[in-house]
Amino acid sequence: MNVVETKSEGLSREYKVSVPAADLAAKLSAKIDEIRPKVQLKGFRPGKVPTSHIRKLYGKSLMGEILESTLQETSQQALSEQSLRPAAQPTIHLDAPADKVVSGEADLEFHMQVEVMPDFEPADVAELAVERMVVTATDEEVQEALGRIAASNKTYDVREDGAPAETGDAVVVDFAGKIDDEPFDGGSAEGQTIVLGDGRFIAGFEDQLIGARAGDDVEVNVTFPDAYPVDALKGKAAVFAVKVKEVKAPRTPGIDEEFAKGLGFDDLEGLTAAMKGQLDGELGQASRQQVKRSLLDALDGKHAFDLPPMMVKAEFEQIWSQLEEERKADRLSEEDKGKTDDELKAEYRAIAERRVRLGLVLAEIGRRAKIDITNEEVVGALRQEAARYPGQEKEVIDFYRKNPGALAQLRAPIYEEKVVDYILAHAQVTEKPVTREELMKEVGDE
Repeated sequence: MNVVETKSEGLSREYKVSVPAADLAAKLSAKIDEIRPKVQLKGFRPGKVPTSHIRKLYGKSLMGEILESTLQETSQQALSEQSLRPAAQPTIHLDAPADKVVSGEADLEFHMQVEVMPDFEPADVAELAVERMVVTATDEEVQEALGRIAASNKTYDVREDGAPAETGDAVVVDFAGKIDDEPFDGGSAEGQTIVLGDGRFIAGFEDQLIGARAGDDVEVNVTFPDAYPVDALKGKAAVFAVKVKEVKAPRTPGIDEEFAKGLGFDDLEGLTAAMKGQLDGELGQASRQQVKRSLLDALDGKHAFDLPPMMVKAEFEQIWSQLEEERKADRLSEEDKGKTDDELKAEYRAIAERRVRLGLVLAEIGRRAKIDITNEEVVGALRQEAARYPGQEKEVIDFYRKNPGALAQLRAPIYEEKVVDYILAHAQVTEKPVTREELMKEVGDE
């Protein structure tokens, strides 16, 4: 094999690689000798088919396989001999017609284009200075959280006879709806419980039941919204005959020992401690998010080097694809809606460059620190991902095991977090006590 560099510009390299036809022919002969004992053809004893006959029957197909494997082997060998760290899979272009190479009439010659990883010196992590916002849940926040749990566990008691329904009450009703004096599918129900003010029914329906009493017949007039999921009902005016059967008032349980035991705790102290732990955990995650962003900002400010164009292109295309989906779903921010495509592309290309640059910096710091991912960590992440799809866990696990690229995407965030942990353990991290509002504003701004 002969390798000649034909181009070197920035991070782009191009090489011409040639493998003599004689070498390919030798591989073909070796392959025929390997399979000959196993070949069985009519008219020949097992393992006694002449080499020339095998070459005539299977030579081209075997050479095709040899050509494919040789391309892979030689391209990897060329990268190794040149001590290159490719940023992506090399692009290969055959110089000689494939059929000529397969037939043995031409040498295997190809050009290999590859982008290499930039060579840079990462910042000394011990010199990085970042600030970590810290906050713990207050007693008041714990009590508010317990109050929300109590509210979500409220029950409803039947109001005294004749008491009118109020916002927040639950009413049990039978109803039958009509459009243009004709019943329609899904327009009727019996024994339906409606919590007034929850907004689960068509706009205006619940409001017209406020003040109703058990035994009342109420005519409810509403209009289905234009965005209603059933096409036949979009924008249609409907009249519902509603029979109020019961009116129930909400009752929120008290936050006491009985309430705690009902939730599976030994006592109220245990429930309170568990809630504080949960809130502190959520605040800790927010604090981690904030300090990680500060760390990435510090790293980004300390590094400037050429980026592999194809890596930036791939990252930008992924970001732009997500933006297009958001645009189609009308979920773009008002700020982005006011920008031209050129302005958006410039902004998001800069984001793509930042992501690639930081990815390379973290990877290099991790490489030098010999940070690796254990099999147990990958298995844990795989199980966590599979748990998101109840009933399909086996299919999810099989998918990742059969798709190295998908498994690499699962490994990437684990590796990133381990490198971030390493940097934070060696950097100059100062803690700044803040309020929940200050922390959440910082995280929200991200």
